[in-house]
Amino acid sequence: MSQESPLGEPIVYYGKKFIVLSDWDGTITTQDSNDFLTDNFGMGRENRVTLNQRVRNNEDNFRDAFRKMLESVVENGKEGGKVTHTFEFCKNAVANNIKVDDTFKGFYEFCETNDIPVVIVSSGMEPIIRAVLNRHLASLDGIQIVSNQVKMYDDGHWEIPIPSSRESKAIAPYRNMQPAPIIFFFGDGVSDLSAAQGATCLFVKYKPNGENDLMEYCIKNKIKHRLFESFKEAQDLMKLIIFAETEEEQQNIIAREWPEVA
Repeated sequence: MSQESPLGEPIVYYGKKFIVLSDWDGTITTQDSNDFLTDNFGMGRENRVTLNQRVRNNEDNFRDAFRKMLESVVENGKEGGKVTHTFEFCKNAVANNIKVDDTFKGFYEFCETNDIPVVIVSSGMEPIIRAVLNRHLASLDGIQIVSNQVKMYDDGHWEIPIPSSRESKAIAPYRNMQPAPIIFFFGDGVSDLSAAQGATCLFVKYKPNGENDLMEYCIKNKIKHRLFESFKEAQDLMKLIIFAETEEEQQNIIAREWPEVA
């Protein structure tokens, strides 16, 4: 017997001038929970970084690489044929060790006040995201999350049946709207590569540990982006666009703040 967590499907907001779509792991959180699990309980950091580099260089796809990482967590936790790295174990480990950017709550409240929907779009696992939210940002429990389901088996095994980059699927409806809203997308890693070109304004989280996969991808492929270290910093820049008096002024600000990549 197996059981599955609910699969988050995109909730499309019509008639909005602005929309915020944000990756979760390593963008809203200060550390990527999937990286944390893989590095500490799976194949280890070196092998994970190698897989990420292969995805970034189009030598592998995100779905297969992510599946390998999660499978390594389950397999590395087997003792005498018994799975010790159960999903519950992993969820608790993440909730106890992963923290949230302390400027995100204020950013979310700013967006709510100005009628800007905020959607978390993640290639991670919704139950883990909810566990971290409940630990650190319980007041934001109602925030929309588009993420992957988890399938759990009686013997302790667990998996994401069809790992996918939820980011690109979430952004597509807004790109096709007429008129299209200004899309602010926030990301940091390989799961965000497919969504990077669909954003009006791409914010890339700066990572002091050197694992700036999305930044390096944008530079290599000449995709306009803006580095940010906190959501307060991003909020201040968004204000210039949101409160601009004309559409022409908005476009001039975007062109100035998101210049062509040399």
